[in-house]
Amino acid sequence: MNPASLASQRYTTKAYDPSQRVPQATIDELLVLLRQAPSSVNSQPWHFVVARTDEGKARLAKGTQGAYAYNQPKVMDASHVILICARTDMTDAHLTQVLKQEEQDGRFRDGEARAGQDRTRQGYVNLHRYERKDLQHWMEKQAYLALGTLLLGAAALGVDATPMEGFDPQQLDVELGLREQGYTSVVLVALGRRSEKDFNAALPKSRLPAECVITTL
Repeated sequence: MNPASLASQRYTTKAYDPSQRVPQATIDELLVLLRQAPSSVNSQPWHFVVARTDEGKARLAKGTQGAYAYNQPKVMDASHVILICARTDMTDAHLTQVLKQEEQDGRFRDGEARAGQDRTRQGYVNLHRYERKDLQHWMEKQAYLALGTLLLGAAALGVDATPMEGFDPQQLDVELGLREQGYTSVVLVALGRRSEKDFNAALPKSRLPAECVITTL
């Protein structure tokens, strides 16, 4: 199936069948997609927490209490749940790690190319840190690039998915000790097999017409 067909057919699952498990090999493929997702200047300012057990899902479900209780069944009934996190700062240690990995993977023809990549990435980080003053927002944008990659990949592999902003990120930051590790919660994604009770599965997909959202120059 081509990407356009996948995008047209995928939808946000509202109810999962808790008896159905996604094979670990399929989840592993999706984790490869997350790692390979694009990010601005290859900054990779993210971390992914994967819950595959009832105990793990229960920990993530702590973020879906109170006003967000409507999402708790999705978290608990899904096969797997992924919490996409963003860094809380673009540290020198992280930038050095990325640069070393690029060098190890053979991305630089010589020292000048390596230095140029470092300057470019540092330049963008400093732009968002000091001039635009939106570094956190910029890093979270990269996390959403990973989310889009994950959703389309899940559709390609026949996995139902639900992206969720309806949770308490502070609660999960505390539960998982994320801030101490330099991360913060951004978005939850449930993965699994839809339930027969999923009302959204039978509804037609709705998007604005192409002429409303696309301008050709």
